[in-house]
Amino acid sequence: MGEIFGSYSFADVHCVLAGPQLTALLGDGSGSSEEGITFEPIDERDKMTVGADGSGMHSLSQNRAAKIRVRLLKTSPNNKVLQQALNYQSSSSAFWGQNYFVLSNPVTGDSLTATGVAFERQPPNTWGKDANLLEWTFNAIATSQTLGAAV
Repeated sequence: MGEIFGSYSFADVHCVLAGPQLTALLGDGSGSSEEGITFEPIDERDKMTVGADGSGMHSLSQNRAAKIRVRLLKTSPNNKVLQQALNYQSSSSAFWGQNYFVLSNPVTGDSLTATGVAFERQPPNTWGKDANLLEWTFNAIATSQTLGAAV
């Protein structure tokens, strides 16, 4: 059996978040922290129900909503961009939840798109001896993800 070798680098990650008064490049070169970007579905795709006699059924959920977390160093200029967008978008429901998110890695073939994206909240912030990171969390109504062959 042959061995499998591969490589990955955040340098290959391209990511944009755009919407009303917002265009932020959040991939390589964005001031991202080591923890990077996380995509997390908010619901299970399957609900299994087992009857008293042991028979069962599966229910497939069409829910494709997710949370997306973007972690930036305290010194990243994107914190200002995201803060200004949060302030602007929260000024009216006409601007709220209108963002979209596109992430791709052409080397691995991974891609993620999300629409109906809104800021979840203001990120916690600490002013202390050492600089911290800011974790921006977004709620996305519709997502689609493809994982590539990781060449």
